[in-house]
Amino acid sequence: METILAPGLAPAAAYLLGSIPFGLLLTRLFGAGDLRAIGSGNIGATNVLRTGRKGLAAATLLFDLAKGCAAVMLVRAFLPGAEALAALGAVLGHCFPLWLGFRGGKGVATMMGVALGLAWPIGLVFAAVWLGVLYAGRTSSLAGMSAAVAAPLAAMALGYSAYGPVLGVIAGLVIWLHRTNIARLRSGTEPRIGGAKP
Repeated sequence: METILAPGLAPAAAYLLGSIPFGLLLTRLFGAGDLRAIGSGNIGATNVLRTGRKGLAAATLLFDLAKGCAAVMLVRAFLPGAEALAALGAVLGHCFPLWLGFRGGKGVATMMGVALGLAWPIGLVFAAVWLGVLYAGRTSSLAGMSAAVAAPLAAMALGYSAYGPVLGVIAGLVIWLHRTNIARLRSGTEPRIGGAKP
Protein backbone atom coordinates (compact mmCIF):
# COMPACT_ATOMS: atom_id res chain seq x y z
CA MET A 1 0.00 0.00 0.00
CA GLU A 2 2.85 2.39 0.83
CA THR A 3 4.33 1.80 -2.62
CA ILE A 4 1.01 2.68 -4.25
CA LEU A 5 0.40 5.79 -2.16
CA ALA A 6 3.95 7.17 -2.07
CA PRO A 7 3.91 8.95 -5.48
CA GLY A 8 0.98 11.06 -4.33
CA LEU A 9 1.45 11.34 -0.58
CA ALA A 10 5.16 12.19 -0.57
CA PRO A 11 5.06 15.33 -2.70
CA ALA A 12 1.74 16.45 -1.18
CA ALA A 13 3.00 16.20 2.40
CA ALA A 14 6.32 17.80 1.46
CA TYR A 15 4.49 20.60 -0.35
CA LEU A 16 2.50 21.41 2.79
CA LEU A 17 5.64 21.49 4.92
CA GLY A 18 7.57 23.47 2.33
CA SER A 19 4.82 26.05 2.02
CA ILE A 20 5.12 27.23 5.64
CA PRO A 21 6.14 30.90 5.08
CA PHE A 22 8.66 31.32 7.87
CA GLY A 23 9.93 34.65 6.54
CA LEU A 24 6.45 36.14 6.56
CA LEU A 25 5.60 34.67 9.96
CA LEU A 26 8.82 35.82 11.63
CA THR A 27 8.69 39.38 10.28
CA ARG A 28 5.10 39.74 11.43
CA LEU A 29 5.81 38.19 14.81
CA PHE A 30 8.70 40.55 15.50
CA GLY A 31 7.05 43.68 14.12
CA ALA A 32 8.99 44.07 10.88
CA GLY A 33 5.84 44.49 8.77
CA ASP A 34 4.35 42.57 5.87
CA LEU A 35 7.26 41.05 4.00
CA ARG A 36 5.26 40.96 0.79
CA ALA A 37 5.20 44.78 0.76
CA ILE A 38 8.98 45.08 1.17
CA GLY A 39 11.69 44.90 -1.48
CA SER A 40 11.03 42.12 -4.00
CA GLY A 41 7.93 41.01 -2.11
CA ASN A 42 9.05 37.39 -1.83
CA ILE A 43 9.17 35.49 1.45
CA GLY A 44 12.79 34.35 1.47
CA ALA A 45 15.74 35.29 3.67
CA THR A 46 17.24 37.76 1.19
CA ASN A 47 14.10 39.85 1.28
CA VAL A 48 13.90 39.58 5.07
CA LEU A 49 17.41 41.07 5.11
CA ARG A 50 15.99 44.16 3.43
CA THR A 51 14.03 44.89 6.59
CA GLY A 52 17.35 45.52 8.30
CA ARG A 53 16.78 42.66 10.72
CA LYS A 54 19.79 40.40 10.19
CA GLY A 55 18.75 38.04 12.96
CA LEU A 56 15.36 37.48 11.36
CA ALA A 57 17.02 36.92 7.99
CA ALA A 58 19.33 34.30 9.49
CA ALA A 59 16.42 32.61 11.25
CA THR A 60 14.40 32.57 8.02
CA LEU A 61 17.33 31.01 6.19
CA LEU A 62 17.67 28.28 8.80
CA PHE A 63 13.95 27.52 8.99
CA ASP A 64 13.57 27.43 5.20
CA LEU A 65 16.55 25.10 5.00
CA ALA A 66 15.22 22.95 7.84
CA LYS A 67 11.78 22.47 6.32
CA GLY A 68 13.32 21.18 3.10
CA CYS A 69 15.57 18.77 4.95
CA ALA A 70 12.74 17.67 7.25
CA ALA A 71 10.39 16.99 4.34
CA VAL A 72 12.88 14.62 2.72
CA MET A 73 13.83 12.87 5.95
CA LEU A 74 10.24 12.37 7.09
CA VAL A 75 9.32 10.85 3.75
CA ARG A 76 12.41 8.64 3.90
CA ALA A 77 11.23 7.40 7.31
CA PHE A 78 7.59 6.76 6.41
CA LEU A 79 7.56 6.36 2.61
CA PRO A 80 11.07 5.19 1.73
CA GLY A 81 11.99 5.49 -1.91
CA ALA A 82 9.95 8.65 -2.48
CA GLU A 83 12.58 11.11 -1.26
CA ALA A 84 13.12 12.71 -4.66
CA LEU A 85 9.40 13.44 -4.97
CA ALA A 86 9.48 14.95 -1.50
CA ALA A 87 12.40 17.18 -2.47
CA LEU A 88 10.48 18.55 -5.43
CA GLY A 89 7.30 18.95 -3.40
CA ALA A 90 9.03 20.91 -0.63
CA VAL A 91 10.63 23.38 -3.03
CA LEU A 92 7.38 23.82 -4.95
CA GLY A 93 5.62 24.49 -1.66
CA HIS A 94 8.11 27.21 -0.75
CA CYS A 95 8.01 28.84 -4.17
CA PHE A 96 4.26 28.52 -4.77
CA PRO A 97 2.41 28.35 -1.42
CA LEU A 98 -1.31 27.84 -1.89
CA TRP A 99 -2.33 30.16 0.95
CA LEU A 100 -0.23 33.07 -0.33
CA GLY A 101 -1.70 33.06 -3.81
CA PHE A 102 1.20 30.89 -5.07
CA ARG A 103 3.62 33.77 -4.44
CA GLY A 104 6.50 32.57 -2.33
CA GLY A 105 10.28 32.59 -2.34
CA LYS A 106 12.88 31.63 -4.90
CA GLY A 107 13.78 28.28 -3.40
CA VAL A 108 17.50 28.53 -2.72
CA ALA A 109 17.55 27.83 1.03
CA THR A 110 14.88 25.14 0.73
CA MET A 111 16.83 23.52 -2.10
CA MET A 112 19.89 23.38 0.13
CA GLY A 113 17.74 21.72 2.76
CA VAL A 114 16.45 19.05 0.41
CA ALA A 115 19.97 18.48 -0.92
CA LEU A 116 21.19 17.87 2.63
CA GLY A 117 18.24 15.56 3.25
CA LEU A 118 18.85 13.55 0.10
CA ALA A 119 22.60 13.14 0.73
CA TRP A 120 24.73 15.34 2.95
CA PRO A 121 27.69 15.45 0.53
CA ILE A 122 25.43 17.09 -2.07
CA GLY A 123 24.27 19.59 0.52
CA LEU A 124 27.88 20.27 1.50
CA VAL A 125 28.81 21.07 -2.10
CA PHE A 126 25.74 23.29 -2.38
CA ALA A 127 26.71 25.21 0.76
CA ALA A 128 30.36 25.54 -0.28
CA VAL A 129 29.48 26.92 -3.71
CA TRP A 130 26.84 29.23 -2.27
CA LEU A 131 29.14 30.66 0.39
CA GLY A 132 32.14 30.84 -1.95
CA VAL A 133 30.33 32.75 -4.68
CA LEU A 134 28.62 34.96 -2.11
CA TYR A 135 31.95 35.82 -0.49
CA ALA A 136 33.61 36.49 -3.84
CA GLY A 137 30.84 38.50 -5.47
CA ARG A 138 28.59 39.69 -2.62
CA THR A 139 25.61 38.93 -4.85
CA SER A 140 22.94 36.72 -3.30
CA SER A 141 21.18 35.81 -6.54
CA LEU A 142 24.36 34.71 -8.32
CA ALA A 143 25.43 32.66 -5.31
CA GLY A 144 22.05 30.94 -5.10
CA MET A 145 21.88 30.11 -8.79
CA SER A 146 25.48 28.84 -8.83
CA ALA A 147 24.79 26.55 -5.89
CA ALA A 148 21.55 25.31 -7.48
CA VAL A 149 23.41 24.32 -10.64
CA ALA A 150 26.18 22.69 -8.61
CA ALA A 151 23.77 20.39 -6.77
CA PRO A 152 22.74 18.07 -9.65
CA LEU A 153 26.32 18.03 -10.92
CA ALA A 154 27.50 17.02 -7.44
CA ALA A 155 24.85 14.30 -7.28
CA MET A 156 26.11 12.79 -10.53
CA ALA A 157 29.79 13.13 -9.60
CA LEU A 158 29.49 11.80 -6.05
CA GLY A 159 27.53 8.63 -6.79
CA TYR A 160 23.99 9.87 -6.12
CA SER A 161 22.88 9.86 -9.74
CA ALA A 162 19.33 8.85 -8.79
CA TYR A 163 18.89 12.32 -7.32
CA GLY A 164 20.46 14.14 -10.26
CA PRO A 165 17.29 14.52 -12.37
CA VAL A 166 15.09 15.96 -9.63
CA LEU A 167 17.84 18.32 -8.49
CA GLY A 168 18.24 19.37 -12.13
CA VAL A 169 14.53 20.17 -12.33
CA ILE A 170 14.70 22.15 -9.08
CA ALA A 171 17.78 24.01 -10.31
CA GLY A 172 15.92 24.95 -13.47
CA LEU A 173 13.04 26.26 -11.38
CA VAL A 174 15.39 28.29 -9.17
CA ILE A 175 17.03 29.86 -12.21
CA TRP A 176 13.65 30.65 -13.80
CA LEU A 177 12.50 32.35 -10.59
CA HIS A 178 15.66 34.46 -10.73
CA ARG A 179 15.01 35.69 -14.27
CA THR A 180 14.65 39.32 -13.20
CA ASN A 181 17.87 39.00 -11.22
CA ILE A 182 19.58 37.62 -14.31
CA ALA A 183 18.44 40.67 -16.29
CA ARG A 184 19.88 42.96 -13.61
CA LEU A 185 23.12 40.99 -13.50
CA ARG A 186 23.48 41.45 -17.24
CA SER A 187 22.81 45.18 -16.96
CA GLY A 188 25.08 45.60 -13.94
CA THR A 189 22.27 46.82 -11.69
CA GLU A 190 21.87 43.81 -9.40
CA PRO A 191 22.37 44.97 -5.79
CA ARG A 192 25.16 43.50 -3.70
CA ILE A 193 24.93 42.54 -0.06
CA GLY A 194 26.28 45.41 1.98
CA GLY A 195 26.18 47.73 -1.00
CA ALA A 196 24.04 50.75 -1.69
CA LYS A 197 20.40 50.08 -2.37
CA PRO A 198 19.29 50.65 -5.98
